[in-house]
Amino acid sequence: MTMRVLILCAFCFIAFTAFSQLDSLVVAEGRILNAETKEPLVARITYQNLPYGNRMGIVNNSNFSFPLFDGERYSITVEVPGFASAKYMLDPAEADADKKIIKDIELHRTTSASKHMAGHVMRLDNLIFEVAKSKIDPDSYAELDLLVNMMREHKSMVIQLEGHTDYLGDPGKNMKLSQQRVDAVRDYLVSKGVHKNRIKLKAFGGTMPLSRDSTPEGHRLNRRVEVRVLQD
Repeated sequence: MTMRVLILCAFCFIAFTAFSQLDSLVVAEGRILNAETKEPLVARITYQNLPYGNRMGIVNNSNFSFPLFDGERYSITVEVPGFASAKYMLDPAEADADKKIIKDIELHRTTSASKHMAGHVMRLDNLIFEVAKSKIDPDSYAELDLLVNMMREHKSMVIQLEGHTDYLGDPGKNMKLSQQRVDAVRDYLVSKGVHKNRIKLKAFGGTMPLSRDSTPEGHRLNRRVEVRVLQD
């Protein structure tokens, strides 16, 4: 009798744990697209949890759908021959009311000249800072290394790093923080061998928001560093 009770209790515990995990489950899904033509690209998509980078799965497809659990962070790396690879951070806290994160990922051809032309602006979507600080999250290094490689390939290129924060909060503090963050990005590029004279800086604080939505995604879009090509 005691054994039956123990087995029943164990079963109930397992069922409760499974139900709790399902209740906290978030799904990230999206498509892989050619940035120029908007056509789908079949990519090698690697899905990992952070901070340890344990590989959760690999698919070869033009779309993806991965489960995420609350309280954990994940990364997705997308690779297509002939295109610059991309790495994105996925945070379940940014899910919508349906517990979904919808994210289409656009890749640029590595041979595309438009990306390197003077006046072109690139947003570093995967550049992550600690909240209200200028310390770069190590998960962002892959994104910055792509910029380093681009500047190594185009030795006459001069860029301007433009720092932006969300429009909420004290304007003076936001301006100071945006300056500190572009300083941190410049210091990283210089540490990788890019001459400091090729890097100009400009801080905008919260004066140029991309979104006025009071949502986690809207605030995330506003907290950004952009790269403007001044000389190709």
